[in-house]
Amino acid sequence: MLTTSVEMRGIVKKFGTVTASDQVDFSANAGEIHALLGENGAGKSTVMSMLSGVYRADEGEIFIHGKTAKIRSPKDAAVLGVGMVFQNFRLVQSLTAAENIVLGEKSSFWRGGGYIKRKYQEIEELAKRYGLAFPADRPIWQLSVGEQQRVEIVKTLYRGADIIILDEPTSVLTPGEAEQLFHTLRVMRQAGKTVIMTTHKLKEVMAATDRISIMRKGKMIATLATADTDELELARLMVGREVTIKRRERETAGGEALLTVKNLEVFADHGRKALDNLSLSVCKGEIVGVAGVAGNGQKELAEVLTGLRAWKKGGIIFDGNTVKLASVRGAIDAGISHVPENRMKSGLAGRLGSVDNLLFKSYRSTDHSTYGFLKTGKNRSWSQELVQRFDVKTPGLDTPVQQLSGGNQQKLLFAREVSHRPKLMVAVHPTQGLDVGATAGVHELLMELRGSGSGVLLISEDLDELLQLSDRILVMYGGAIIGEKTHEEADRETLGMLMAGVRSREGDAV
Repeated sequence: MLTTSVEMRGIVKKFGTVTASDQVDFSANAGEIHALLGENGAGKSTVMSMLSGVYRADEGEIFIHGKTAKIRSPKDAAVLGVGMVFQNFRLVQSLTAAENIVLGEKSSFWRGGGYIKRKYQEIEELAKRYGLAFPADRPIWQLSVGEQQRVEIVKTLYRGADIIILDEPTSVLTPGEAEQLFHTLRVMRQAGKTVIMTTHKLKEVMAATDRISIMRKGKMIATLATADTDELELARLMVGREVTIKRRERETAGGEALLTVKNLEVFADHGRKALDNLSLSVCKGEIVGVAGVAGNGQKELAEVLTGLRAWKKGGIIFDGNTVKLASVRGAIDAGISHVPENRMKSGLAGRLGSVDNLLFKSYRSTDHSTYGFLKTGKNRSWSQELVQRFDVKTPGLDTPVQQLSGGNQQKLLFAREVSHRPKLMVAVHPTQGLDVGATAGVHELLMELRGSGSGVLLISEDLDELLQLSDRILVMYGGAIIGEKTHEEADRETLGMLMAGVRSREGDAV
């Protein structure tokens, strides 16, 4: 019989006038994989942050294994056996995997060869027990993203956690790595651990969990057995309405060539070759998807095409013109829009409001300024129209965008980039971390761009997204395109193997 390991009663958390968690009740059992779902801004991350000690609850009680728990910090949570693996890993790149795992122990890691050897053996045995193999003696920067996640999970297990919270655990994994993770979670469940995962991937929720709790607008609205529900019901509960992704009848894509990249060679910031003799093309009215595990050159490719990074060798032809220099202004003027991977680092200014963020690329135009002076009234009216058109939920145009939910930040970013009627949209992980409703909206925008004759280069690690939207899918590995599949030819298994660097017998080379 399952026993309750976590119980949260009447949890309230407010940020100013915003109630992020409103009398939330939540419980999870030992030996259970439990998903916590909700739209961006629904409050699920806030609830898990209170359980892991990042935030303190304003009201309510938390019980761990039936006993009242006072969780005021991550240290308090760790003492109680609660560990959290964040989507953005908390690892020191220059230290080895083992050094990261023991970092912070009272008994210093630097106590001689015998001590170090015992620690390595202890860590490797723990990793092996849960199917989480990685080279413990290698520095983090030399490990793949999947291996780094394993280090994070082993770190929580090493520190005695029996309640493990995973934040968007498969967002940066290949299908093979995701399946390996699910195997690990099942081993944890068999060992009596409690696993709580927040994610937006409903297929994975249905495949990997025992129970599912759904939050909406700060309230807990339902807890269901996974076997008693389906993806459509979960989406409806999350959003509060029926969610469908409208697909236009797919006509043959590809008018004349819009973008042609030939034999491109680019180096990353640390001197490693990021793009190696890479060639690709995008036609007008076509969505070209780019699949690949993070770190295989996708970031550098997007930066080159949007004027943020120079190239060493090769050529770029855009809309019939040869591109000779890396220039952000040149890319904007040519009609290239960019939705970057990290919207708050590279796309938006968090402390500024909607008006300023929407004007970033067009403030010089005569529509928005005269002799260097902004047309304040006209710009506010224009911004309000875009906010309404793209359904951006914000308390006001002057509200700092860092206070908006991730989905609304992304919609504001798309509003700016689409408003210029781009010839080419370079979209990097455009729905990463977004809920099902916001994701559907982004997909609609990309399909509308395709239908209007614009080209779209869609860089994503979400194979379902790529399979749904792309006319062609290119797979990047080691800075090169190692495979290309049409919409009709592509399937998850083949793309997953290519993402892992495994070519088919026919070569699959571009």
